[in-house]
Amino acid sequence: MSIFIDTSAFLALIDASDRHHAWAKKTWKAILLDEEQPVSTNYVLLETFAVAQSRLGLAAARTMQESFFPLITIQWIEQSLHEAGLAAVLMASRKKLSLVDCVSFETMRRLGINRAFTFDRHFKGQGYVCLP
Repeated sequence: MSIFIDTSAFLALIDASDRHHAWAKKTWKAILLDEEQPVSTNYVLLETFAVAQSRLGLAAARTMQESFFPLITIQWIEQSLHEAGLAAVLMASRKKLSLVDCVSFETMRRLGINRAFTFDRHFKGQGYVCLP
């Protein structure tokens, strides 16, 4: 079974000061032990790398690249998926809902993934089962 991994989960995994860090570590271990297939998009990986580098430094971004990203099936976003996400974010007209989120939702719908490892409340609002 596949599970979508969001930026918020990746960041909580590498930032020991993140309030969700302990939950993130426990959840990540459970995902790997249950042999679930972690899935994400190149948009999420780009966002994660940029935020990690900005907030925590290049070493944290390198940890993401070397320790977590190789374990993920990466869905590369093509033009039609980008356009669907862009249309969704513009239609929603909500400042805090990002293009990356909307592309993630569309990716999950297209792949039939209904669960996400995330601390972002927008996923639950879209009807997805969120871990932890």
